[in-house]
Amino acid sequence: QVQLAESGGGSVQTGGSLRLSCEVSKASGYAEDLYCMGWFRQAPGREREGVASLGNDGGTRYADSVKGRFTISQDNAKNTLYLQINSLTPGDTAMYYCAFKPGFCGTFSPGRYTHWGQGTQVTVSS
Repeated sequence: QVQLAESGGGSVQTGGSLRLSCEVSKASGYAEDLYCMGWFRQAPGREREGVASLGNDGGTRYADSVKGRFTISQDNAKNTLYLQINSLTPGDTAMYYCAFKPGFCGTFSPGRYTHWGQGTQVTVSS
């Protein structure tokens, strides 16, 4: 019903920036009055963690580790979700995923998100 496709990842040096994109496709007739879009990341050997979320009510939330460096936004005309990531450090190296869930955003609980993209890799070198 909802398909997500990330792009924009790459290899950058410390201090660099990237803008990740997530194209959102919804099946004809699929509608949710309230939903949440999120960005998660997962580094090798670590659990998947939420970094940012955006509700269709406009509310945003960020993980403490990325506040002031990451910005989540969306372009409804293009059906695309973005994550601008600045001041990158090697600690940001991970596979980044966008995800969708019906309802309020709430906490960053991956299990509550119902649809996921395939991910885009971000690698930061020192």
